[in-house]
Amino acid sequence: MKTYSPKPEHIERRWYVMDAGEQVLGRVATEAAVVLRGKHKPIFAPHMDVGDNLIIINAAKVVLTGGKETKKVAWRHSGHPGGITGTLYEDLLEKRPAFVVEKAVRGMLPKNRLGRAMIKKLHVVPGPEHNHHAQKPQEWTMGMRPVWEGLPTPPAAAAAEKTPKAVVDEAPAKRTAAAKEPAATTTSAPKVAATSARTTTTARKTTAKKPTTAKSTATTSARKPTATKKPTARKSTSAKKRTAAKTTAKKKET
Repeated sequence: MKTYSPKPEHIERRWYVMDAGEQVLGRVATEAAVVLRGKHKPIFAPHMDVGDNLIIINAAKVVLTGGKETKKVAWRHSGHPGGITGTLYEDLLEKRPAFVVEKAVRGMLPKNRLGRAMIKKLHVVPGPEHNHHAQKPQEWTMGMRPVWEGLPTPPAAAAAEKTPKAVVDEAPAKRTAAAKEPAATTTSAPKVAATSARTTTTARKTTAKKPTTAKSTATTSARKPTATKKPTARKSTSAKKRTAAKTTAKKKET
């Protein structure tokens, strides 16, 4: 069985709204981290951002257990020597309740560029109203796990499903009829051009071949006498040898 790895076209971003009123801060942060990372989806992968967008409302009504309001301190440092400052969570909940929730959620996300991309999908509001009604967010409750509807369909397949069958069936017939009409007028012109081009090429070939034949005949006529001269030279030398042999034989006889 092959290991599945999510692709960008398989990721579908949804919007959810979670009410943090009278909820424990730690529970709210863990649920928010699950949604932002996408651990509620079967296609979850730790190396990719598969999560959804989350809106947290009523952040000012978050509860801390065990008296942590007066014990827990949020530290920050300016970067300069001696620039460390601490603030109690009791004061933070009064002045910056959204920061309290964001800080808790950020601590449960990866400490890298992936975690920085995930935290951008979190929208915390101190009160009960938010400005994301256009996205039509769904309600998210603690411990909720939405039903998996499968991978999203490609845009081309979705468009084909939406179009009615009558329109789909008529479109190919119209295209074929429109393609056949100009074919009769346009095919005749290329044929004439092709025939004219062929005649010109044949005429050029015949005219080019005529001087070559004349040259070949001239060369053959020039080469023939040289071929006939060679055996005559050979015959003369053989005749001289024969006459010389005859004279030597006559001298011996005498």
